[in-house]
Amino acid sequence: MDLVQVSSVRTPRTRDELTLAPGEVFLGGGTWLYSEPQPDVTGVVDLTSMGWAPIERRRGGALRLSATCTLEQLHGLSLPEVSESGGEAGVETRVAADRGLGGAAHPVFAQAVRSFLAGAKVWRTATVGGNLCFAAPASPIPALAALLDASIRVWGPGGKRRIAADAFVTGAGRTALAAGELVRAIDIPAAALASRTAWRRIALAPLGRAGVFAGGRREASGLTVIMIAGARTRPGVLRFERMPAPDELAEAVGSLGDWYADPHGSPDWRRAMAVRLAEEVRFELAGAGA
Repeated sequence: MDLVQVSSVRTPRTRDELTLAPGEVFLGGGTWLYSEPQPDVTGVVDLTSMGWAPIERRRGGALRLSATCTLEQLHGLSLPEVSESGGEAGVETRVAADRGLGGAAHPVFAQAVRSFLAGAKVWRTATVGGNLCFAAPASPIPALAALLDASIRVWGPGGKRRIAADAFVTGAGRTALAAGELVRAIDIPAAALASRTAWRRIALAPLGRAGVFAGGRREASGLTVIMIAGARTRPGVLRFERMPAPDELAEAVGSLGDWYADPHGSPDWRRAMAVRLAEEVRFELAGAGA
């Protein structure tokens, strides 16, 4: 969609250039920004000009996803490793800096990307920061970040700060960002990357918007994390020192509350599906730890 009222596009190179003027908004991939009218937007500040590395290995084995990392680049964390001289049968040969960075948790990155109601063209443009800040119940990136105990690195007029991923989304379409703040990166700790993971998604229609996400991860210590999203206005995270019993998990999931309602699912359906998918996740993780 053409935003005919936009009269300026800025391409910042330094943090000092990231202060928004009246009517300006930050632009990542722009797949949502350009999908519907934005009558109050008169200028955009293109964050891709900042030159942030999409994916970085950090101290201690942590992983940083920049806000401008695309869904396609995120999906690449789940690709099998390949040799420099050739690829595995049926697998595209890639000599990429992000090879192997997903750790034991690597499958969940592709599972989250495939949970979007979007195709490959959108994957090449849409960014993790954009989906995080969109904060719709059906947004997979807030769910993925909460599951992996990520922290959100934020820049703004008041300086830098961090927000825990499970506290970043405050409601449907709402975040903990203050005026003028932006997401610089999503930082994922090494312990989460070393976890075994599982992921489920369900929608009312085969090609419909997701109504429920359930994710889980299990650390070597036995710590088990179950995440429910899509079904609620914000992701919910449950932690267990050991693998929970089915009844224990069902009670904990059912007690989360704040069940969401829209044309893609009623609150009762979403609660029931959250309980069902959480049990599937628990069963998969229990088998992985056997």
